[in-house]
Amino acid sequence: MSALPPAGRGFAAWLWRRPRRWFLLGIPIGGVLAFLVGIAFTGSFIGGLKLAETDAFCTSCHEMGTPYQEYTRSVHFSNAIGIRASCGNCHVPPAFIPGLIRHIQAYAEVWGHMRGELNTPVKYEAHRAELAQTIWKELKSNDSAECRSCHTVAAMALASQNAFAAARHAPGYMTANHLTCIDCHKGVAHSLPGAS
Repeated sequence: MSALPPAGRGFAAWLWRRPRRWFLLGIPIGGVLAFLVGIAFTGSFIGGLKLAETDAFCTSCHEMGTPYQEYTRSVHFSNAIGIRASCGNCHVPPAFIPGLIRHIQAYAEVWGHMRGELNTPVKYEAHRAELAQTIWKELKSNDSAECRSCHTVAAMALASQNAFAAARHAPGYMTANHLTCIDCHKGVAHSLPGAS
């Protein structure tokens, strides 16, 4: 038998005459390999997204120096119970698809970094109101999902809060008044526009 298919016959016919058990063995081996490659790709992809949510990654751009310094002076950085929220905890929605969409939107911010839109403290301050409004709008539209990934109204010790806060955190108050966390808690981690 020659190594090449006989003249007048197709390659598929020649290939099918080879011992079929080897081809059949290739199906499960191929399936296992595809599964392992899929796991490796998925793990690398999710790992890359998680890396992009770390403080080290976020502050690798020098224009993030101003907001990072504000964050280090906030209760989200240092508090009595020792819980620290990272940049990603507050700026990336916790659900996968909304988080992925936020990462995709961040490419516009990379373009702004390359163009030097915020590369000086003066430029950052000039855009602070616009940046804050964008974040507040996102938080309002998703019912402050980032906040709620750490803070649960149902678990709050309302008796330990002052009367004003306890009344607003009472069950049903925020829903009845169409409020979300960001409506009352602007400027928790960063200076408000015009306050710096």
